[in-house]
Amino acid sequence: MSGAGGSPTTTRPDVPVAVDLNADVGESYGAWILGEDEAVLDVVTSANVACGFHAGDPLTLLRTVTAAADRGVVVGAQVSYPDLVGFGRRDMELAPEEITADVLYQVGALDGIARAAGTGVSYVKPHGALYNRLARDGATAAAVAEAVRRYDSTLPMLLLAGSVGLRAVAEAGLSTVGECFADRAYAPDGRLVPRR
Repeated sequence: MSGAGGSPTTTRPDVPVAVDLNADVGESYGAWILGEDEAVLDVVTSANVACGFHAGDPLTLLRTVTAAADRGVVVGAQVSYPDLVGFGRRDMELAPEEITADVLYQVGALDGIARAAGTGVSYVKPHGALYNRLARDGATAAAVAEAVRRYDSTLPMLLLAGSVGLRAVAEAGLSTVGECFADRAYAPDGRLVPRR
């Protein structure tokens, strides 16, 4: 198939094009309600569910994955640094073994709750400062990939498209999904512009 002027295009009529619309959910904690998870789950195809380290508590997570399962929404584990006070947005210097253990703990906890709700974790997506660290730091990406590999090596990781982390995770033998953000600004090098 050709585009204007006879140049080839990247679309093929025999290959369906799909877009996965996802959002962060499950971020309420105790008496603090964040977001409108029920409404969000009505429009997304996958949901990045907080795992309790940056947001979320066990009851919130159970309610969230149950609502996702009821709607046929795919559940992803949104893992982060242990930073409830900073909502996972503060960068931390942790040893690779600690990062691996923290991520393994979070994925296992959310998957257990999800299974009790009739679904399961289908992918892993880092959150906040950990996500941004993975975009530029292959060693941290390898530590997170090691946790995913130990838990379930078939789980893909959702990371910033074109990033160092995406390449490091692929080199570790895991499936990757590159993502882009409709609601964020990008720097010329492809990194996300800090929210502040």
